[in-house]
Amino acid sequence: MGAPVYFGSARQNRLQAEETLPAKLGLILEKLDLRARVKDKSVAIKMHLGGNIGYSTIHPVFVRGLVSVVMEGGGRPFLTDTIYACRTAHERGYSHETVGCPIIPCAGLTDKYYRTFERSFKQMKEWRVGGILMDADFLIDFAHVKGHPSCGLGGQFKNLALGAMTAATRGALHDTMHADQYWFPEECSDEETRQRIMAACPMEALVADKENPEVIHRHYEPCVQCRECLDVAPEGALTVNPENYYAFQEACAIGVSHVLSAFQPDRAIFINLATQITPVCDCFGFTGMSVLPDIGIFAGDDICAVEQATLDEIGKHRIIEENVPLSMRLQHGEGYHPFQILHGPHKDPYKVIEYAAALGLGSRDYEIVDVMPLEKPREAPDATISAAKL
Repeated sequence: MGAPVYFGSARQNRLQAEETLPAKLGLILEKLDLRARVKDKSVAIKMHLGGNIGYSTIHPVFVRGLVSVVMEGGGRPFLTDTIYACRTAHERGYSHETVGCPIIPCAGLTDKYYRTFERSFKQMKEWRVGGILMDADFLIDFAHVKGHPSCGLGGQFKNLALGAMTAATRGALHDTMHADQYWFPEECSDEETRQRIMAACPMEALVADKENPEVIHRHYEPCVQCRECLDVAPEGALTVNPENYYAFQEACAIGVSHVLSAFQPDRAIFINLATQITPVCDCFGFTGMSVLPDIGIFAGDDICAVEQATLDEIGKHRIIEENVPLSMRLQHGEGYHPFQILHGPHKDPYKVIEYAAALGLGSRDYEIVDVMPLEKPREAPDATISAAKL
């Protein structure tokens, strides 16, 4: 039997308030016995508070409900995220008044209060995790589920791996994709050929390096691994290897292992809200159309199980292709998850869970516990009989 993952569907049996997602979140928190678990504890609620004019982050109604439960249990909650997101959170409806608790940047007001973890991975030597978050007694990772152009999914792991770090560490995490060489200039010394290679990319992901114009630099976020650049490049000059893309996923898993090292297993819960699932992360500062239907809420004590269950359920649905921005190039393939169709096969959203499980952060096995199962739909009335009555 796998780890329990409590689920509240976005669908309703009836048009009643108690069957909506904020109410189902309350039922899930009861199942998790949150009130008893946070008594007399400082509780960090790690969220992604978004940026600029984005409006698809978790609605304050959900946050207020979560904060209220923590306070009812005698906990001392605060919201936390990156310094920029916290500074501008009020522009998107998050304030002490609306959510019921303070909002504090995870690395302090100057992004200089952090704990350093030393570990070599690719070009990285150290990881700076926000000290405010690490000082808390209890962690609630409350993530909005959406696509992510670096790793496919923005959920539990992305919320901690990037949002709990200082700006310098976030930049280094992204740079892991460049650690393994993918451009070999000795195989292509001709400027005209380099221009053709860059022009062949339909996503404009290949550009000349700013410091050395003989080097082609790949922007990994827009790259969908269509490999059209390889049709133009001389043999051996350019590669599109999974390892470059997977490096970011492994780096995220390592980062989360550092964050969770501060919390005992019974002092952390993980909540995914899978609604308004847009193509890219909330940090882009805008909201696109939803490209998948609203799914619901997933929560539990095991970060791997919660993320796995979320991805598995999303994988049962088709992308709403008419809502996909026209500039995006969908990559269809047998067995591709919807997020791989959006961002390319090498941006496999399951990889981070695979790496995290190998680090001992949790199990990919889970059991769904639906807090309000859907009833069997009523049979439609017999149209013939109804017409006869008329």
